[in-house]
Amino acid sequence: MAAVDTVINAPALPGLGRALVMAGKLGQKAAEDIFRKAQSGRTSFIAELTGSGVVSASDLAHTMSTAFAAPLLDLNAIDTQRLPRGLLDAKICQAYRIVVLSKRSNRLIVATADPSDQEAAEKIKFSTQMGVDWVIAEYDKLSKLVEASATTASEAMDSIIGDDFEFEESNAEAASVDSNDSSGSSDVEDAPVVKFLHKMLLDAFSMRASDLHFEPYEHTYRVRFRVDGELREIASPPVAIKEKLASRIKVISKMDISEKRVPQDGKMKLKIGPDRVIDFRVSTLPTMFGEKIVIRILDPSSAKLGIDALGYEPIEKERLLSAVQRPYGMVLVTGPTGSGKTVSLYTCLNILNKPGVNISTAEDPAEINLPGVNQVSMNDKAGLTFSVALKAFLRQDPDIIMVGEIRDLETAEISIKAAQTGHLVLSTLHTNDAPATLTRLRNMGIAPFNIASSVILITAQRLARRLCPNCKAPADIPRETLLDAGFEEDDVDGSWTPYRPVGCSMCNSGYKGRVGIYQVMPITDEIQRIILRDGSALEIAEQAAKEGVKSLRGAGLQKVKTGMTSLEEILGCTNV
Repeated sequence: MAAVDTVINAPALPGLGRALVMAGKLGQKAAEDIFRKAQSGRTSFIAELTGSGVVSASDLAHTMSTAFAAPLLDLNAIDTQRLPRGLLDAKICQAYRIVVLSKRSNRLIVATADPSDQEAAEKIKFSTQMGVDWVIAEYDKLSKLVEASATTASEAMDSIIGDDFEFEESNAEAASVDSNDSSGSSDVEDAPVVKFLHKMLLDAFSMRASDLHFEPYEHTYRVRFRVDGELREIASPPVAIKEKLASRIKVISKMDISEKRVPQDGKMKLKIGPDRVIDFRVSTLPTMFGEKIVIRILDPSSAKLGIDALGYEPIEKERLLSAVQRPYGMVLVTGPTGSGKTVSLYTCLNILNKPGVNISTAEDPAEINLPGVNQVSMNDKAGLTFSVALKAFLRQDPDIIMVGEIRDLETAEISIKAAQTGHLVLSTLHTNDAPATLTRLRNMGIAPFNIASSVILITAQRLARRLCPNCKAPADIPRETLLDAGFEEDDVDGSWTPYRPVGCSMCNSGYKGRVGIYQVMPITDEIQRIILRDGSALEIAEQAAKEGVKSLRGAGLQKVKTGMTSLEEILGCTNV
């Protein structure tokens, strides 16, 4: 009891010191002396404690394991090469001498020598939005592991800056721009910046990221990748790099380096192997503290995966293929940005791309190179708009026309006219679902009879994260929750098992890759009648449901039944 009273009367001691005093491993005066010495030397209490030899690292670990009822781990017994990377900022690991061992659901398993350090726990929670479960390890071994990890990271950065990094650009024009500019601009040809950019592009491609975000702030600069639909912070380079990095990206994307006041768009092409070239679409945006740059990865191979790889159910696939094989009419693909509309359109074009067919596309910009297809990139400054390109296409003896996006009335009218005069037209719109697409065209000013006579099928789509097959686990979801989500009574008969994400070293928080969710709605005679009488999207949706067309929620729930994704993922990306 006396020891407890002494501890209470010494509030200045950190939690670790109080725990040692209470356990009888350290005297009160000795603990206070070590604490004062640590403060004067600007070191941590635990570093001063183990360095003084008063308590050995091994004895400290056993005492903390007992005092805090936490498991004890010998770091010599684990394979450090298999520890997860990127779950926690390396600066936090170094500052608090901690190592992330694994991730379980929404909690991190973290090795520490001081489980009483609430500041470290709060930092981890704030940085990762996950809970913390402590595992006790010996301080000396932990420090060596943290330092080794820091050294590895430093060496990795040195290798980027060094001369042994090879990365070949396949865009000859970009290369010539580089060579011309290098004589007069050290900013663009700054070697560390060049190597850093190339490393980021390669990392993004290897992680199967869809976008890279380079974001400048007042005192920080961060790089984030969108992996499986979620943004993840990857690097925090020095703020001083922002101007040089922006200049480098703008040069190889053929943008105006001197213009920093307005947004710009461009493209670049990089070679990552003897026969593999990846296109990147680049967009710059002036912000308060510099230019934010977003680079989208455009992998041409994604358009050649085939329709089976996109995740269509058999009946949805049959409906889509039947529509695109028709000689004329309009097929529309709808969904938000990043929902896979471009890949779906190019998959259809790849199916239709035959020697006897003339295909022309108008895009802003042309994203995926498809040999055999005449692709035209829009250039508003030069006067090449969607409507201008479409008028030219109709004089080029086309069979199939693809319009990147219907944005205005003129483009819509020309597209519909082409669909009514013997051409198959494929295009996209930004609407929430298939029935809303028809009312969107009506609101743009298209007459109902023109919509009814031209549109033959609409596909609305979303991308949901796919559960990792290596670690997904059965989920115990109440029957009422399943019914509220949209399942029918017959669906919750116990004949199938829902799954939930767990998380392992092979995936991203329990998910790996994405799967498409599709609402494929053919325009039948009954739906045409509703359109002609200027019916609402609700009426069209009710009629489509009677004809067996699933809503986006219904299509998503089917993916839950087959174990492809989780119920929470579908609830997050679809509406009832």
